Amino acid sequence: MAENSKEEQVKASEAAETAEEKKNADAAGAEKETGKAENTDKAEKSEASDEKAKEVKDSKDPKESKESKKSKKKPKHDKRDDEIAELKDRVLRNLAEFDNFRKRTEKEKSQMFDLGVKSIIEKLLPVIDNFERGLNGLDEKGLEDPFAAGIEKTYKQFLKVLEETGVEPIEAVGKEFNPEFHNAVMHVEDESLGENVVCEEFQKGYMYHDSVVRHSMVKVAN
Repeated sequence: MAENSKEEQVKASEAAETAEEKKNADAAGAEKETGKAENTDKAEKSEASDEKAKEVKDSKDPKESKESKKSKKKPKHDKRDDEIAELKDRVLRNLAEFDNFRKRTEKEKSQMFDLGVKSIIEKLLPVIDNFERGLNGLDEKGLEDPFAAGIEKTYKQFLKVLEETGVEPIEAVGKEFNPEFHNAVMHVEDESLGENVVCEEFQKGYMYHDSVVRHSMVKVAN
Protein backbone atom coordinates (compact mmCIF):
# COMPACT_ATOMS: atom_id res chain seq x y z
CA MET A 1 0.00 0.00 0.00
CA ALA A 2 2.86 2.27 0.86
CA GLU A 3 4.49 1.57 -2.49
CA ASN A 4 1.28 2.27 -4.37
CA SER A 5 0.87 5.53 -2.58
CA LYS A 6 4.42 6.49 -3.42
CA GLU A 7 3.93 5.71 -7.10
CA GLU A 8 0.77 7.75 -7.16
CA GLN A 9 2.62 10.67 -5.63
CA VAL A 10 5.32 10.38 -8.31
CA LYS A 11 2.75 10.28 -11.09
CA ALA A 12 0.93 13.24 -9.61
CA SER A 13 4.21 15.12 -9.36
CA GLU A 14 5.06 14.32 -13.01
CA ALA A 15 1.58 15.36 -14.13
CA ALA A 16 1.92 18.63 -12.26
CA GLU A 17 5.32 19.24 -13.83
CA THR A 18 3.91 18.46 -17.29
CA ALA A 19 1.02 20.85 -16.72
CA GLU A 20 3.44 23.51 -15.49
CA GLU A 21 5.66 23.05 -18.55
CA LYS A 22 2.65 23.28 -20.83
CA LYS A 23 1.49 26.42 -19.05
CA ASN A 24 4.94 27.97 -19.39
CA ALA A 25 5.05 27.02 -23.07
CA ASP A 26 1.65 28.63 -23.66
CA ALA A 27 2.75 31.76 -21.83
CA ALA A 28 5.96 31.94 -23.89
CA GLY A 29 3.92 31.61 -27.12
CA ALA A 30 1.59 34.34 -26.00
CA GLU A 31 4.50 36.62 -25.15
CA LYS A 32 6.04 35.91 -28.56
CA GLU A 33 2.79 36.80 -30.37
CA THR A 34 2.45 39.92 -28.24
CA GLY A 35 6.03 40.90 -29.13
CA LYS A 36 5.32 40.40 -32.80
CA ALA A 37 2.22 42.60 -32.65
CA GLU A 38 4.10 45.27 -30.74
CA ASN A 39 6.94 45.20 -33.31
CA THR A 40 4.45 45.49 -36.20
CA ASP A 41 2.70 48.41 -34.52
CA LYS A 42 6.04 50.11 -33.89
CA ALA A 43 7.06 49.63 -37.53
CA GLU A 44 3.78 51.12 -38.76
CA LYS A 45 4.12 54.06 -36.38
CA SER A 46 7.73 54.56 -37.51
CA GLU A 47 6.71 54.57 -41.19
CA ALA A 48 3.89 57.04 -40.54
CA SER A 49 6.28 59.24 -38.60
CA ASP A 50 8.81 59.12 -41.45
CA GLU A 51 6.16 60.06 -44.04
CA LYS A 52 4.95 62.95 -41.88
CA ALA A 53 8.51 64.15 -41.40
CA LYS A 54 9.07 63.98 -45.19
CA GLU A 55 5.91 65.97 -45.84
CA VAL A 56 6.99 68.60 -43.33
CA LYS A 57 10.43 68.72 -44.91
CA ASP A 58 8.97 69.08 -48.40
CA SER A 59 6.66 71.84 -47.25
CA LYS A 60 9.59 73.63 -45.62
CA ASP A 61 11.93 73.21 -48.63
CA PRO A 62 13.28 76.77 -49.15
CA LYS A 63 13.87 76.31 -52.87
CA GLU A 64 10.33 75.20 -53.61
CA SER A 65 9.00 77.88 -51.29
CA LYS A 66 10.87 80.57 -53.23
CA GLU A 67 9.62 79.24 -56.55
CA SER A 68 6.08 79.21 -55.20
CA LYS A 69 6.45 82.79 -54.01
CA LYS A 70 7.86 83.81 -57.39
CA SER A 71 4.92 82.26 -59.21
CA LYS A 72 2.45 84.01 -56.94
CA LYS A 73 4.33 87.32 -56.92
CA LYS A 74 3.05 89.86 -59.45
CA PRO A 75 5.66 91.09 -61.99
CA LYS A 76 6.91 94.58 -61.30
CA HIS A 77 6.33 97.30 -63.91
CA ASP A 78 9.70 98.24 -65.41
CA LYS A 79 10.09 101.85 -66.59
CA ARG A 80 12.65 100.71 -69.14
CA ASP A 81 9.91 98.85 -71.01
CA ASP A 82 7.99 102.11 -71.36
CA GLU A 83 11.12 103.90 -72.60
CA ILE A 84 11.79 101.16 -75.16
CA ALA A 85 8.19 101.28 -76.39
CA GLU A 86 8.35 105.09 -76.67
CA LEU A 87 11.64 104.98 -78.60
CA LYS A 88 10.27 102.28 -80.91
CA ASP A 89 7.16 104.39 -81.59
CA ARG A 90 9.32 107.44 -82.35
CA VAL A 91 11.50 105.46 -84.74
CA LEU A 92 8.46 104.09 -86.59
CA ARG A 93 6.96 107.58 -86.84
CA ASN A 94 10.22 108.99 -88.18
CA LEU A 95 10.45 106.21 -90.76
CA ALA A 96 6.87 106.87 -91.88
CA GLU A 97 7.52 110.62 -92.11
CA PHE A 98 10.72 110.03 -94.08
CA ASP A 99 8.90 107.69 -96.49
CA ASN A 100 6.17 110.30 -97.02
CA PHE A 101 8.81 112.98 -97.53
CA ARG A 102 10.62 110.80 -100.08
CA LYS A 103 7.41 110.14 -102.04
CA ARG A 104 6.42 113.80 -101.92
CA THR A 105 9.89 114.87 -103.07
CA GLU A 106 9.87 112.39 -105.95
CA LYS A 107 6.43 113.62 -107.01
CA GLU A 108 7.54 117.25 -106.87
CA LYS A 109 10.68 116.44 -108.84
CA SER A 110 8.61 114.66 -111.47
CA GLN A 111 6.21 117.60 -111.69
CA MET A 112 9.10 120.06 -111.98
CA PHE A 113 10.67 117.92 -114.70
CA ASP A 114 7.38 117.77 -116.61
CA LEU A 115 6.97 121.54 -116.30
CA GLY A 116 10.48 122.03 -117.64
CA VAL A 117 9.88 119.68 -120.58
CA LYS A 118 6.55 121.35 -121.39
CA SER A 119 8.20 124.76 -121.32
CA ILE A 120 10.83 123.64 -123.84
CA ILE A 121 8.21 121.95 -126.06
CA GLU A 122 6.14 125.15 -126.10
CA LYS A 123 9.18 127.02 -127.42
CA LEU A 124 9.83 124.38 -130.08
CA LEU A 125 6.26 124.23 -131.42
CA PRO A 126 6.52 127.51 -133.42
CA VAL A 127 9.56 126.02 -135.18
CA ILE A 128 7.45 123.00 -136.20
CA ASP A 129 4.72 125.40 -137.37
CA ASN A 130 7.21 127.18 -139.61
CA PHE A 131 8.41 123.86 -141.07
CA GLU A 132 4.82 122.94 -141.91
CA ARG A 133 4.02 126.33 -143.42
CA GLY A 134 7.12 126.19 -145.60
CA LEU A 135 6.41 122.63 -146.81
CA ASN A 136 2.69 123.33 -147.37
CA GLY A 137 3.60 126.25 -149.65
CA LEU A 138 5.49 123.95 -152.05
CA ASP A 139 3.90 122.01 -154.87
CA GLU A 140 4.92 118.49 -155.90
CA LYS A 141 7.59 119.85 -158.24
CA GLY A 142 8.99 122.03 -155.48
CA LEU A 143 9.19 119.07 -153.10
CA GLU A 144 11.41 117.27 -155.60
CA ASP A 145 14.05 119.95 -155.11
CA PRO A 146 17.00 118.54 -153.06
CA PHE A 147 16.89 121.48 -150.67
CA ALA A 148 13.14 121.05 -150.05
CA ALA A 149 13.64 117.29 -149.66
CA GLY A 150 16.30 117.99 -147.00
CA ILE A 151 13.93 120.33 -145.16
CA GLU A 152 11.19 117.69 -145.22
CA LYS A 153 13.55 115.03 -143.82
CA THR A 154 14.61 117.40 -141.04
CA TYR A 155 10.96 118.10 -140.21
CA LYS A 156 10.13 114.37 -140.01
CA GLN A 157 13.16 113.72 -137.83
CA PHE A 158 12.08 116.55 -135.54
CA LEU A 159 8.60 115.01 -135.16
CA LYS A 160 10.11 111.58 -134.45
CA VAL A 161 12.26 112.98 -131.64
CA LEU A 162 9.24 114.71 -130.10
CA GLU A 163 7.22 111.50 -130.35
CA GLU A 164 9.95 109.53 -128.54
CA THR A 165 9.93 112.18 -125.83
CA GLY A 166 6.20 111.68 -125.30
CA VAL A 167 4.82 114.51 -127.43
CA GLU A 168 1.87 113.69 -129.69
CA PRO A 169 -0.36 115.87 -131.91
CA ILE A 170 -4.01 116.29 -130.92
CA GLU A 171 -6.52 114.89 -133.40
CA ALA A 172 -8.97 117.57 -134.45
CA VAL A 173 -10.53 117.48 -137.94
CA GLY A 174 -13.61 115.24 -138.06
CA LYS A 175 -13.67 114.85 -134.25
CA GLU A 176 -16.31 116.20 -131.90
CA PHE A 177 -15.34 119.50 -130.38
CA ASN A 178 -13.82 119.09 -126.91
CA PRO A 179 -12.89 122.26 -124.99
CA GLU A 180 -10.23 120.31 -123.09
CA PHE A 181 -8.27 119.82 -126.34
CA HIS A 182 -9.67 122.30 -128.86
CA ASN A 183 -9.84 126.08 -129.02
CA ALA A 184 -12.71 127.20 -131.30
CA VAL A 185 -11.96 130.48 -133.08
CA MET A 186 -14.62 130.18 -135.82
CA HIS A 187 -18.10 128.73 -136.28
CA VAL A 188 -19.75 127.70 -139.53
CA GLU A 189 -23.05 126.17 -140.59
CA ASP A 190 -22.55 123.10 -142.74
CA GLU A 191 -25.34 120.58 -143.26
CA SER A 192 -22.90 117.99 -144.60
CA LEU A 193 -21.23 117.79 -141.18
CA GLY A 194 -22.62 116.73 -137.87
CA GLU A 195 -23.35 118.98 -134.93
CA ASN A 196 -20.43 120.40 -132.98
CA VAL A 197 -17.83 118.78 -135.25
CA VAL A 198 -14.39 120.24 -136.01
CA CYS A 199 -14.25 120.96 -139.72
CA GLU A 200 -10.90 122.78 -140.02
CA GLU A 201 -7.67 123.13 -138.05
CA PHE A 202 -5.74 126.42 -138.15
CA GLN A 203 -3.00 125.49 -135.73
CA LYS A 204 -2.07 122.00 -134.57
CA GLY A 205 -2.27 121.21 -130.88
CA TYR A 206 0.09 118.93 -128.93
CA MET A 207 0.06 116.84 -125.74
CA TYR A 208 2.89 115.76 -123.49
CA HIS A 209 1.87 112.43 -121.95
CA ASP A 210 -1.56 113.19 -120.43
CA SER A 211 -1.35 116.99 -120.28
CA VAL A 212 -2.09 119.50 -123.01
CA VAL A 213 0.88 121.60 -124.10
CA ARG A 214 -1.07 123.62 -126.65
CA HIS A 215 -4.74 123.48 -127.65
CA SER A 216 -5.69 122.99 -131.30
CA MET A 217 -7.00 126.16 -132.94
CA VAL A 218 -10.06 125.02 -134.93
CA LYS A 219 -13.26 125.89 -136.78
CA VAL A 220 -16.43 124.18 -135.55
CA ALA A 221 -19.47 123.34 -137.66
CA ASN A 222 -23.10 123.70 -136.58
